[in-house]
Amino acid sequence: MKVAIIDSGICADHPHVGRVAGGVGVTAEGFNADTIDRLGHGTAAAGAIREKAPDVELYAVKVFDRRLSAKIELILRALEWCIEQRMDVINLSLGTANPAHRERFEPALSAGALIVSAAHLLPGSLPDVIGVAPEENCPREIYRYREGVFYASPYPRPIPGVPAARNLHGTSFAVANITGFVADTLADVPHTAIRAALISRATKDP
Repeated sequence: MKVAIIDSGICADHPHVGRVAGGVGVTAEGFNADTIDRLGHGTAAAGAIREKAPDVELYAVKVFDRRLSAKIELILRALEWCIEQRMDVINLSLGTANPAHRERFEPALSAGALIVSAAHLLPGSLPDVIGVAPEENCPREIYRYREGVFYASPYPRPIPGVPAARNLHGTSFAVANITGFVADTLADVPHTAIRAALISRATKDP
């Protein structure tokens, strides 16, 4: 199973990640071979996914380099690459609050892309996307579901000796945690049944 991580690249030698199957750098000029993670963000997301779905093939789709921001054109180009490469799941931890961008995601969704993204931004707020929000008190080994949104821990895999509060954390890693659950669930169900299967497996609120 092929999982694309649209982010800052992936450090393949990180012990939480293991092998990276491939990837691409996405720039305003086109595509290149630079998938080196200079920020650590994409690597942490990859580690969270690998933890829950250890057998997937991870692909680094790099849109960030020195800072965590990218123009919408890069995101759309990255999505096009993922579709052309037939990725089974696309982890898109970022998003846009600009409503004018809504229709620009429609070609990717029409092509059947299975995208996991932040619930309260685009494209995560669209009905065909797995929308995710962070829940601070949610254990990392479970997730919850309420009113169309999946909730997960905002923390990636812990680093030994580093307190959780000092590790990277936020919505991006709630998205990555759910992507791991999505990839694991896809081993048992087809794409068309993934949302129903995820809802059925969600832990009920205490």
